[in-house]
Parts: sequence; structure tokens; C-alpha cells
Amino acid sequence: MKTTYLSLALLMLFSSCQKGKMEVDHIVVNANAYTVNANFEKAEAFAIKDGKFVAVGTNLEVQDKYEADAITDAKGETIVPGLIDAHCHFYNLGLNQLNVNLVGMKSFDDVMKRVITFQNKRKTNFIIGRGWDQNDWEDKTYPDKGLLDKLYPETPVALTRIDGHAMLCNQAALDLAGITEETNVSGGEIKKQEGKLTGVLIDNPMELVQAIFPKPTKNQQIDALIEAQEICTKLGLTTVSDAGLDRQVIELIDSLQQANVLKMRVYAMVSNKKENLDYYLKKGKIKTERLNVQSVKVYADGALGSRGAALKAPYSDEHEHYGAMVIPTKDYEVLATRIEAANYQMNTHAIGDSANKFVLQTYDKVLKNKTNKRWRVEHAQVITDNDFEYFKNENIIPSIQPTHATSDMYWAEDRVGEGRIKGAYAYKTLLKKSGKVALGTDFPVEKVSPFLTFYAAVARKDLKNFPKNGFQKENGLSREETLKGMTIWAAYSNFEEQEKGSIEVGKYADFIILDKDIMEVPERQLPFIRVKQTFIDGVAQ
Repeated sequence: MKTTYLSLALLMLFSSCQKGKMEVDHIVVNANAYTVNANFEKAEAFAIKDGKFVAVGTNLEVQDKYEADAITDAKGETIVPGLIDAHCHFYNLGLNQLNVNLVGMKSFDDVMKRVITFQNKRKTNFIIGRGWDQNDWEDKTYPDKGLLDKLYPETPVALTRIDGHAMLCNQAALDLAGITEETNVSGGEIKKQEGKLTGVLIDNPMELVQAIFPKPTKNQQIDALIEAQEICTKLGLTTVSDAGLDRQVIELIDSLQQANVLKMRVYAMVSNKKENLDYYLKKGKIKTERLNVQSVKVYADGALGSRGAALKAPYSDEHEHYGAMVIPTKDYEVLATRIEAANYQMNTHAIGDSANKFVLQTYDKVLKNKTNKRWRVEHAQVITDNDFEYFKNENIIPSIQPTHATSDMYWAEDRVGEGRIKGAYAYKTLLKKSGKVALGTDFPVEKVSPFLTFYAAVARKDLKNFPKNGFQKENGLSREETLKGMTIWAAYSNFEEQEKGSIEVGKYADFIILDKDIMEVPERQLPFIRVKQTFIDGVAQ
């Protein structure tokens, strides 16, 4: 009798093993999923276990082999890999929520009204704001500190331009920072009118004021990071490349990730400061499932909007003015050599054609006979002559922000002229030379939404459908190229293409469900695509 029962049990076990399905954590079916794999294939379904994709294919293929308690019926909705912002300021986005938001102000009067309203409500000891852009005003000249001095004679005020490369300060802030008419700082400009300070600082002199900013408390820093995460995940971002962080913030991010408070994956570029470099270049790369530290963010020059970008020839709208490098050229090459020796990636902000040429020449020299370095030129905004050819070097990647083109197109030609504008915001040309482009937003310089990035890359227009045929449309990207630039190519630029950037077996189950088909919807609808759900490690956020 015992033998009979044993035989029956073995038969049932064998039968269940043949018919049984593998238990997984989550199955998604009936999807219109763009996998962004090597062949840019689509899939109907996928299975997830332990936070990773374990199967991708048709409904039949996945459901025949796998079962799960959690099953999502996508009902034909479009799914794409979790989006990666290859160049942004995630931590600063959160901090900005604590300060005066000056984005979208149409005049200096509007700026002042916003400042007054903020201060009446918050009554801070140091008024800090960001987001003004004189190029959006009827009077496009820089403002001065006169009204700030009158309203706030004792409270320091520092209002940073939207691109982070110019700042308006009142006299109280200048006094606290020790800035006088005689102060001289290389790599920028302290604006004066008839020998008197106007309150406007360009690039490096801003650091004197930033050094006296009240330091946020740890709780404020935590709140800032959580606030930034909430903003970003709602818009479908699952990885952010933060372009410039100090050690203390990186370690705070790591601790919040380890505590499972911060789910966002962060590619942290180390800010180019002595204390940061002395620590990280000696320590080596740091890599967890959510944090990646193996790069240094460096500034070569300023911005075009504030005329701080370094040009080969004078600005077309300010003769005899060339902009400026913000780092001495000798120091830059020494720094590049040091970063390479530590096997770190160098990511350099370069806007003007002179800055870009110098950066590219230095990369080419330092990386000679090297492989797989993936050093990035952040922005690569104005390129002239034959300098595009440097991007054929497999060690060099353009990291670009499509919304810069559509934000700057109204005035960029005024800065650089008819000839140089042809090599500005030339994303298609960069792609043809390099084979890959990493796409980001540079938020909070631009809006966070990756769908505005997508629209700007493809349509090269603003939200009012201007210009009718697109801004230098020949340098727009296709939808497939754009999606790759926001997923797999962005992952590649972070040395992470084996773990994210596509919906493939073995990769993190980071994906988003959209309310429209991003590859098929009419062009005008692209900016208004909505994220229905964002998943990190297969879990809805």
C-alpha cells in the first residue's frame, strides 16, 4: 500500500512539474511595448521577478511559462523603458522648491512682484531665487540692483538666471560676499556701469556669493530629494544623471536609497572641487543598484544667454566680447590627465565653439590609444569649422538637451550670427558623427518633462507650433533616435546599458505606461503625453 501511495505521489509531482508554470512577481500582458532592444522590437507581454525582466515576448509565450499573483492588463497602452535624463540637476530641483521660483517671468517687474510675495510669506534672512531670463523680456538688457537695494537694504538677495550662469545681487549680498568695485575674479565678469556695481555677476564671481548662502539643514536636503523624486517619477523618469554633486549630498542620496526612501536611480557626477576629487579619485568607482559614481563634472565656459560662452570670434551682438573660459586651459589638461589616471569619466560643460574645440582637442589628446572611455561633452552647443569630426572618436559622446534649442532659438542667432548658427544645436550632425547621443533636459534650467524634450528633438518647435517648419529642422532627430537617446544611449553614456535602458531579460524592470503611443501620435500631441504609471524594479511608484 505504501509503495502504491509513493508511486501516485511521484506521478503527480512529475505531472505538475511538466504542466506547472514558474512563479514570478509580476506579469504585464496586452501591451504595446517598445522594448528598445537592438532591433527596436515590440512586445506584448513580459514577466518580472526580483525586480528584473525574466521574459519578454507575446502574451502566449509569457503566460504559457509564467504565473503571478500580480498581473497588469495594459489594455493596449504603450509601454517604454523607464526614461533616463542624461543631464539634469536633480538635487537642485528639490532645493528650488524652497526658494523663489522666477521661471516664466515676462519682465523685471514680474520678478520683483514674485520676490516680494515670497518674502512677505516666508520672511527669510537671505532671499534666494532662480529662473529669470532677460531674453524673455521686452527690455532684454540686464537688470540692476537699484530696486532690490531700496526694498531690502539689509536683507541679502541673490537671484540666479535660469541657466545658472548669471546672478543679480543686492548691495547687502555683495557686501557680505566681500565684492567691491576693485574685486577681480578670472573666468567671468562683475558687471559695472560707470564704474559702479550693477549687481550682476557672470560665472565664476557668483561663487563668492554662493559661498555665503545659508546651508540647508539635513532635513531640508532630505525633503528636497524626496520632492524632486516625486516630480520626476510622475513624469516617467527612473534614472537621473545629476550634473555636479558634492560628497555630502552623494552620501545622503546613498543613505536614502539604502533605506528605500529614495527609489530613483542616480548617476552622480562629482563636482569639480578639490575636496571631492581628493576623495573620489582616490577611492575609485562606487556602484550600487541605485547609485553610480564614476564621473566628474567640469565647466569649460559659461552660457550663451548670458554671453559667457567662449567663442572663437566676438559675439555678433556685442563686438569685442568673446565670452570666457571658466577654467584655465593649463589646469584643464592637468585635470583631464588626473581623471583619466583614476579611470573616471570626464563630463565637460562646453557651450561656445572655442570652448568646444579646446575640450575636444584635450579629450583627443588625453584619450589617445585608450578605449571605452565615454567622455562626454555636455551641451556641445555651438560647433564650427571641422570640429564635428572629433566626435568620430569612440571615446567621446555628445550629451545634449533638445529643449535648449527651442528655448534659445528666438535670440541665439543674434548672439552668434548667421554663419555660426548653422553649427549650433546640431543634434543630427552630432549623431551622424558619434553614432549615439545622450539626451537630457538640464532641469531646472528647462522644464522637467521628458515629453517636451522628445517634442523639441523631433519637431524643433515651441508649444505654439513656431516656427512653422521647425528650427533648423535638418538637425532634428527621428522618434526612434530620440527614444534611444532617452533610454539605451543615455544608459550607455552612464556605463549602464547592460542593466537598463531597454526592456530585455536580465535588466532592471524599470518601465512606464503612457496614455498615447509616443511613436505614432500626431507630432503636436507629443508634449501632452501623460504617464499613467511609473515602475521601478517592477513596482509602481
